[in-house]
Amino acid sequence: MESITSRQNRFVRACRDLAARPDPDGARVLLDGVHLIRDAHAAGCEFEFVGITSSRLDAHTEERDLAEQLESAGAPVFDVTDSAFSALSPVRTPSGMVAIALRTPTDASSIAQHPGGLVLVVMDIQDPGNLGAVIRVAEAGGASGVLVAGASAHPFSWKALRGGMGSTLRLPVACVSDAESCLQELRRAGFRTVAAIPAGGREPDAIEWTGPVALVLGGEGAGLPDAVTLACNEHVTIPMATSVESLNVAVAAGIVVYAARRQRVAGDAGRRSPDSSHTRETHRGYK
Repeated sequence: MESITSRQNRFVRACRDLAARPDPDGARVLLDGVHLIRDAHAAGCEFEFVGITSSRLDAHTEERDLAEQLESAGAPVFDVTDSAFSALSPVRTPSGMVAIALRTPTDASSIAQHPGGLVLVVMDIQDPGNLGAVIRVAEAGGASGVLVAGASAHPFSWKALRGGMGSTLRLPVACVSDAESCLQELRRAGFRTVAAIPAGGREPDAIEWTGPVALVLGGEGAGLPDAVTLACNEHVTIPMATSVESLNVAVAAGIVVYAARRQRVAGDAGRRSPDSSHTRETHRGYK
């Protein structure tokens, strides 16, 4: 394992550059922490660089175990001095392990082609932690993809990736330049579009969520632009006590996505024929 001692090392500079300016299409991503790096490895990402602090290598840690596993798999793993690591780490209190991973970007149009999918279209979510949390909710709730539009944070920035807890590396996620054009493409592909609005929409459980549906969510504060809201087929509103003005966007996403999940799971169960189930049991009995 090679060592890095200089704060001017090319990999140190590469990490700093990615922390400041994420790769536009997310082909190269900066990962901070052992859990996210392990998720990237499990998701099939390759690595341009993996750095681990000398202190974590000297002790029996999960960082050392992962570093040895990645090095055995052919990844370029480096022993980084604490001084050099503090220069490449994107956080003030370094985690002990940082990597640059390589992934194949998702084409936005492919997300719209998922048959029967539940797609989230998020617009103007400026806080990267919130955006990552929404993507995590999307994966947990069974969504087929996330499209990021408007003035949103970059979904493949290190902060958004940390907020996604690995979901961004597993779920199809892509950026789109124009939300209205994106909605038009989804509708052409057979999706119904449902805009989340603060008042005046139907409750989440009253919406028809089966089949191909796109849930459209706005950002902190302003929410969705009027033009986007009007372009959607339906509107959904979360009922709240009058004393509460709004919910965090990731919390709101979770409430609506799980309303959709309940309905979609029930619909899948309902489509299973009791007769065909009985036939399978009968055939099993003959074996």
